Amino acid sequence: MQTTHYFLKLVPCRPTFAQDMTPEERAVMHQHAAYLKDLANRGMVIVFGPVFDPKAAYGMAVVNAENEEQVKTIIANDPASAINTYEFYPMVAVVKE
Repeated sequence: MQTTHYFLKLVPCRPTFAQDMTPEERAVMHQHAAYLKDLANRGMVIVFGPVFDPKAAYGMAVVNAENEEQVKTIIANDPASAINTYEFYPMVAVVKE
């Protein structure tokens, strides 16, 4: 089974999201972090976390997936998808095996 690496960018629902999340949004983002941590523990996510771009913070992850459909499933099951959107791109990742 061959896997491909994908870069996932979690685009917040507003530019100030990281600074002014509501308590409900913060709870969703805690669920999001737990979800990605579980995928990381299973070897599907290599790295994830917030990126503090001065223009607007966003989230990122690098995932292993068999195909684009698997990436779409990962995104669909992420609690953060309920309040934010994702972009994703195939990539060449150099990882220590």
